[in-house]
Amino acid sequence: MRNIVGIGLALALTGAPIQAHAENGQVAAGILGGLAAGALIGSAMRPAPPPPVYYYPAPAYAPPPPAYVVPPPSCYYTPGAPVWDSFRGMWVRPRVQVCE
Repeated sequence: MRNIVGIGLALALTGAPIQAHAENGQVAAGILGGLAAGALIGSAMRPAPPPPVYYYPAPAYAPPPPAYVVPPPSCYYTPGAPVWDSFRGMWVRPRVQVCE
C-alpha cells in the first residue's frame, strides 16, 4: 500500500506542468524545498523498523562470597643455639624450625 501511494505521489508531482523561474535567489528555496519533499517521500517509503531487541535485566549485586582464609602455619623458624662455624671462623645461630 505504501508503494502504491508513493508511486502515485511521485507521478503526480512529476506530471504537473510547472514554470521554473529563478529570480532573486529563489534557487536556494527550490533546492531546500526539493530536499524537504525528498525527505518526506523517503521517510514515507522506508520499510518498517525491526522489532525491539530483548535486553537482559540489569545485574543484581550481592555481597561477595566469603574469602578463603589460609590458616596460620603451625611451624615457624627461630634462631637456634650458637654453633661454631669453622669456615667463617665465628659463632652463628642457625635457623631452627619449630612445629607445634
